[in-house]
Amino acid sequence: MIKAVRGTRDILPPSSAVWNHVEAVTREVFRSFHYHEIRTPIFEETALFARGVGEETDIVSKEMYTWDDRDGSSITLRPENTASVIRAYIEHRLDQIPGLTKLYYIGPMFRRERPQKGRYRQFSQIGAECIGTEAPAVDAEVIELAMEILTRCGAQNPTLLLNSVGCKKCRPVFVEALRERLQSVKDTMCTDCQRRADTNPLRVLDCKVPEDQPIIDALPSILDYLDPECSAHFETVKSLLSARELKYEIRPRLVRGLDYYMRTTFEVTHGALGAQNSILGGGRYDGLAESLGSKVPAPGIGFSIGEDRLVMAIEEQTKAEDLARLDVFLVPMGDAAVKHAALLARDLRRGGHIVEVSTDHKLKRAMETANKLKARYALILGDNEIEAGVYALKNMATGDQQNLTREQLPSALL
Repeated sequence: MIKAVRGTRDILPPSSAVWNHVEAVTREVFRSFHYHEIRTPIFEETALFARGVGEETDIVSKEMYTWDDRDGSSITLRPENTASVIRAYIEHRLDQIPGLTKLYYIGPMFRRERPQKGRYRQFSQIGAECIGTEAPAVDAEVIELAMEILTRCGAQNPTLLLNSVGCKKCRPVFVEALRERLQSVKDTMCTDCQRRADTNPLRVLDCKVPEDQPIIDALPSILDYLDPECSAHFETVKSLLSARELKYEIRPRLVRGLDYYMRTTFEVTHGALGAQNSILGGGRYDGLAESLGSKVPAPGIGFSIGEDRLVMAIEEQTKAEDLARLDVFLVPMGDAAVKHAALLARDLRRGGHIVEVSTDHKLKRAMETANKLKARYALILGDNEIEAGVYALKNMATGDQQNLTREQLPSALL
């Protein structure tokens, strides 16, 4: 028997109702913040991610699905979407549109990492990008947007972690200090960190190996190396978050896993997810557009939510059956009733009700099906009901039954 490929999965009812709920809530929040949807291809030229994400990141060096196309070009399934959005921003000259460019996306990403709880090789991300300004006020608003999505979706007590990773002026000084300190301890760290200590010391701070954490905690802090501009930017972001009554924790080791981040970086964790508890991550990426060939500066900030992990965090308290509830189960008795039921179902559905029509014309079996489907009501249609224009509507929870005209039905189903 052919099964789903390792690291992928089928999302089945009723769980899919929670996914639909999350995406519906998310779209409404994005709309209220004046964000617009962008849909990019799921594969791009490999160079986009090598240049944008960074060749020394784990994503590019270990996790991408890459192949040579028939014309000899190297193609990669997108492992993240910020680089793709910036590519589209440059290609279609979105900088010509007045005001900030505020975009969001929902869709699949692909990384060949070890499957574990809440992490898959095909996974879904909800993300946002705000492009066109360096203003710290936008950093605070983007973080507020991310937290608003989590809150409205039902994630309880998420923890916001915050840091600044400096800029191209001050970060090299910190990286050199980090490289120097690592020389004396790298041999006691994991194989990846031994390599990173020489090729990209900043990535050492992103290591998840438990045994390496005490060493990492003793390394220099980026916050001690921020130049006056970056320090002022970070202080303003913090004050604006406090003004919004958003609580946060400062984490000087928070650098995220992508090379394009600068200044503000943030992450949100959730206790329901266990050890690997990150549910959202983001940050500022001024300079990314220029590294991808833009002649016009396009500073920006964004985030991505792991939708798989968000659903996992809220699934227990979100009753999927209620999200996909069946309002009324029509039970037509006879050929004339079948035709009548089709028209009645059409009118009720157009009124926003969820309706199913029984294909079993034996009343007892049809009512058993209505119970199994957890229908709120059953409506029995026979020749007498059709002729009189009065329908028998049964409340499946209480057993109460009332006779109603067609005009009275919609309000009774509310």
